[in-house]
Amino acid sequence: MRAFVMKGIGRVGFMDKPVPRPGPGDAVVRTTSALICTSDTHTVGGGIGPRENLTLGHEAVGVVHEVGSEVRIFRPGDRVVVGAVTPDWGDPASQNGHPSQSGSALGGFKFANTKDGVFAEYFHVNEADANMARIPDGVSDEAAVYCADMLSTGFMGAEKGNIPIGGTVAVLAQGPVGLMATAGARLRGAGLVIGVESVPDRRRLARTYGADVVVDFTAEDVVGRIMELTDGQGVDTAVEALGTDATFQTAVRITKPGGTVANIGYFGEGEFIRIPRVEWGVGMAEKTIATGLCPGGRLRLERLLRLVQAGRVDPTRLTSHRFGFEETERAFEILDKKLDNVVKPLILF
Repeated sequence: MRAFVMKGIGRVGFMDKPVPRPGPGDAVVRTTSALICTSDTHTVGGGIGPRENLTLGHEAVGVVHEVGSEVRIFRPGDRVVVGAVTPDWGDPASQNGHPSQSGSALGGFKFANTKDGVFAEYFHVNEADANMARIPDGVSDEAAVYCADMLSTGFMGAEKGNIPIGGTVAVLAQGPVGLMATAGARLRGAGLVIGVESVPDRRRLARTYGADVVVDFTAEDVVGRIMELTDGQGVDTAVEALGTDATFQTAVRITKPGGTVANIGYFGEGEFIRIPRVEWGVGMAEKTIATGLCPGGRLRLERLLRLVQAGRVDPTRLTSHRFGFEETERAFEILDKKLDNVVKPLILF
């Protein structure tokens, strides 16, 4: 089979690999659609260290090709979405209520980290009954593939943010994950949703997904504007959806005492992230900093698919570009360099 791989830090390309085989509880899926994520570009840039000939990608849907002898729920021919995070559900971390972690900070994040990812004609899924979900009739592959990561991670920002009904929320950065956090904040009952973004197309999408106000950080002071919008109080919840020291500091500054900073950004560089001391109440403002890794599991995927099927959210508006599998290197370059007003590239197999 053909696979798109990281050949080394800063280098990608295609190579031939054997079609994987499933273990007793595993499955092999024939890929039909996939999405490229900014975290893929961080990986190639060395964000999780050097990798050699590791297949990239962690967001995909497809058709079950083969299952192991112990798989009970799925059969060859089933149309499925697979979580970007595929935990080992017997791990102590999973049993302790943190299934995405599976024993380490990125333990459940296996694809394109500790095992081959999904940018291949076929890919392997560990613990298949627990880590993938059947796609309902009427839900397209393009819509379903967003449940693998973007919907799950973005909604996690709203969930971790402990948004009160009618509360105030700011989502810093309106990339794909930030846009889904904006949609999630609206679904969670926020009374005021503020997006922070400068790119016109993303500002428009932010309003489409539920932002009441979109603050352009290149044209106005974000902290000052958000304090004005909240009568000087700050927001109940700030969602950091970019992964930079500057946006994290802003998130702490705009959160009211007793509020929550929900971090879903990927911090791909730098040794430390700073917390502004005074706005943190010199450590005593009771501002909670909540972090998380994309929640995994079939139950999570089925819930997200239910929202899509019911028309509560349409993630396909994020798709800005479509490419054939053989064009993956070009698609990767466009996302990495943020060319052509890219939001999310879809790869069709």
